[in-house]
Amino acid sequence: MTAKKPASTPFVTDSNFAVDRVYHRKAGGRKEEPGTYPYTRGIHAGMYRDRLWTMRQYTGFGDARLTNERFKFMLDKGQTGLSMAFDLPTQIGHDPDVPQAEGEVGKVGVSIASIDDMMTAFDGIPIDKVSTSMTINSTASTLLAYYIAVGEAQGVGGEALRGTTQNDILKEYIARNTYIYPPQPSMRIIGDMIGYCAKHVPRWYPVSISGYHMREAGSTATQEVAFTLANAIAYIRTCLAQGLKIDDFAPRLSFFFCCTMEFFEEIAKFRVARRVYAKILKEEFHAKDPRSLQLRFHTQTSGESLTAQQPDNNVVRVSIQSMAAVLGGTQSLHTNSRDEALSLPTKESAKIALRTQQIVAHESGITKTADPMAGSYYLEQLCDEMEEGVLKYLKKIERMGGSIRAIEKGFFQSEIRNNAYRLKKEVDSEGRVIVGVNKFKDEEEGGRELLRVSDSIGAGQARALRSIRRRRDPAKHSAAITALQAAADTEDNLMPAILDAVRARATTGEISNALREVFGEYRPDEVF
Repeated sequence: MTAKKPASTPFVTDSNFAVDRVYHRKAGGRKEEPGTYPYTRGIHAGMYRDRLWTMRQYTGFGDARLTNERFKFMLDKGQTGLSMAFDLPTQIGHDPDVPQAEGEVGKVGVSIASIDDMMTAFDGIPIDKVSTSMTINSTASTLLAYYIAVGEAQGVGGEALRGTTQNDILKEYIARNTYIYPPQPSMRIIGDMIGYCAKHVPRWYPVSISGYHMREAGSTATQEVAFTLANAIAYIRTCLAQGLKIDDFAPRLSFFFCCTMEFFEEIAKFRVARRVYAKILKEEFHAKDPRSLQLRFHTQTSGESLTAQQPDNNVVRVSIQSMAAVLGGTQSLHTNSRDEALSLPTKESAKIALRTQQIVAHESGITKTADPMAGSYYLEQLCDEMEEGVLKYLKKIERMGGSIRAIEKGFFQSEIRNNAYRLKKEVDSEGRVIVGVNKFKDEEEGGRELLRVSDSIGAGQARALRSIRRRRDPAKHSAAITALQAAADTEDNLMPAILDAVRARATTGEISNALREVFGEYRPDEVF
């Protein structure tokens, strides 16, 4: 058979068949276009024909110097955006020299205790040229303030900064537990960040509303979408209550989803999330700006799905998951490394994970047409069933009084726990096959190179903090902390006071402790 002569387009198959921008049913049926409401088929008309997703590998370990080296290595290998992981003390607002931080400094992410650390992490990286995502929640306001201050040092104003702070505290109460303050002051801080960014850092996404951690904890795909959108509604209402207008901030709301192994269901999940969100923003919140209706999301492949047994198999798992994320229309993607179940990734493992994205982008042909999965009977059925389930959950949560009340009642947690138990029973009984774990097992392998973070990082960070405290102006520092606490006692936006504290070289722990004195710390009820 002779290949057809392609139309005047650079998009052709290997057999030289022309690939159209988008495909519809040949006869009958509704013709929904990508880039149009309700965005089931994607938020852009041309999708990846016009621009690939951001390849944003999650990076951060040890101290700022080590993380800076890894950032530069990954950018050199073709990564197109930075994604910053923080250690546990940074996440929960403790300096590395306090007892609570012992043994944890730099272990699951980078230790950022001061503006000096953030300066080092981005040394030699022009932050007006790169987009940076920060996976940080309880201390997100402080870490964003550090980043803004780095921009000031580089001569880059807030209007030029691009990136995202995860900053989704509600999912912390549900699934992850790195919270500091009670829900109400935590929501106030997030609202302050959204309002501040809308005026002063307009290209920044101040919150990335996250279903990822709920999925990793054991939720179904339907629960992941429903619970994430319920939390989004809570954040939107918080902003509206603070006097913001929906179209002033909604275009800068973003989302973060997991992509795991049920290939077609994961693709359906992304389509349903876009469709339901668009309808909520239009029908409930009366948004007028089309950008307000568009659910933009980052995807991370599923760490929970990866195995310590036969870890090279994880490369295959991540490849499947990354294809599902791209077919689902993600705006940015992190692909996990093969040694995820064993340690933080080595350079070689991180490079393979990035190469996985690049192969999908440049070799698979998936990117040649917008929404290549449209018209699949199976996929459409999954979408209809999932949308029905999502809407049922949203109505139930609304009857409870919204996300915060549902969290306080333990509803989300119970639903996730029950499904996690079901999945575990299926694995234990071999009703759910996990290759290399409960089927097709091999003798244990040894000798794999793993990344280990030295305990000396903690001592080094403690020395650096002592140096900062000696060098800073004590009067300016004391005045900034006092002003921060005073602002916390009012309804004033907290971001300017946090920025002043950062400029006065207050540390992550000191800023968090100042707010702890005003807001208190959250202690969950037994139901949690």
